[in-house]
Amino acid sequence: MSLMTREAATRALTGAVLTTTLLAGAATLPATAAPHPAAPAPPPAPAGTPGADASHESLRLQREVTRVLKDAGFIGITVRVRDGHRKVYARAGEAELNTGRPMPLGADLRIASVTKAFVATVVLQLEAEGRLSLDDAVERWLPGVVSGNGNDGRRITVRHLLQHTGGIHNHTYSDETGDTAADFERTRFDHVDPERMVAGALRHRPDFPPASADDPEPDWNYSNTGYYLAGMIIEKVTGRAWAEEVRDRVVRPLGLTDTYAPGDDPYLRGPHAHTYQRFRGSAGWTDTTVQNLSWGGAAAALISSDRDVDRFFTALLDGRLLPAAQLAEMRRAVPVGDDFQGAFPGLHYGLGLMRQPLSCGGYTWGHGGDLEGSTVRTGFTEGGRRSVVVAATGKTADDGQLIRAERALQKLVDQALCESVR
Repeated sequence: MSLMTREAATRALTGAVLTTTLLAGAATLPATAAPHPAAPAPPPAPAGTPGADASHESLRLQREVTRVLKDAGFIGITVRVRDGHRKVYARAGEAELNTGRPMPLGADLRIASVTKAFVATVVLQLEAEGRLSLDDAVERWLPGVVSGNGNDGRRITVRHLLQHTGGIHNHTYSDETGDTAADFERTRFDHVDPERMVAGALRHRPDFPPASADDPEPDWNYSNTGYYLAGMIIEKVTGRAWAEEVRDRVVRPLGLTDTYAPGDDPYLRGPHAHTYQRFRGSAGWTDTTVQNLSWGGAAAALISSDRDVDRFFTALLDGRLLPAAQLAEMRRAVPVGDDFQGAFPGLHYGLGLMRQPLSCGGYTWGHGGDLEGSTVRTGFTEGGRRSVVVAATGKTADDGQLIRAERALQKLVDQALCESVR
């Protein structure tokens, strides 16, 4: 399997999944991809930031971002780093191929699996209100939905869904459509209901039995299917679509003016960069900017911006969105397994929240997301005091490029949080 097929892209929506095949090739990387057009000059310092200090931080970050663009083989990249109220930005590459137009700052992004953190937050709010329990069986809320081929909704809980420990197969869109550039073009405007994705998953046997509640190292396998089901449970509990609950419980209270669920609208509303995928078997880039992401649903559909993503995770980690008990449950993370530790050392997964150790001590929290042609990575220190949000465009089906890109991004996030704005 490869990350950059439609199947693998949906597996990679977490920003935390490189397949065993890809990892096996890590020892012999191919040559670095050809460089993209020169990066534009660093953007001006944010208003209210002392000029000399901001210039120093901006230049330091700009050098690192330019290096990441080259090492990862991206087309474009933007980075937003915050330390308290101080912010620094950097960008490199092009917003649209062969135009020389610089990457836009504060642009609309398809945040892919970062959506999961929003959805998990709503589920935990409902638990805090006593409207559901993390220990509720899926069968209680969705009778008869998870059954057949060894799948049993009576044994799988809401916690399992949010933590990827229930064993439900990760059925992906490419299982039905194919994973070539022609397949993408043929299906890019199709509407796909979450029920269809769940039904596809249930044609497979479970990956493993549901974990016991007290197992500190349960079997774990990333599954978008669990979040399709979580979205369906939100609707069953509230009588409203998951996207409406996210909007009214999270987006509006925090003033996230760039964050929305697009439904069947394949276009981004605001300024944005184009995204590009070089599919396996293709010699050139496919522009993947315009697509119907209904298939992503509660697992991956949201559009946002780096500012809004920062505001969301900061509010989550400093306790504004969840009571202490529910936030503690969300942060109760389990190891993701040996296959994934090779690419993401020390990675643990909570309830829609990722945790990874920092080189300077402590942890980075957040969630990542990948789609065909785009990557989002986030990192937040305890309480959300320091943050980094990275958005990159341009992916290929080359395993070596994927490994280089992930290593470069992880190093960038670690440096941004450990050095930060001083």
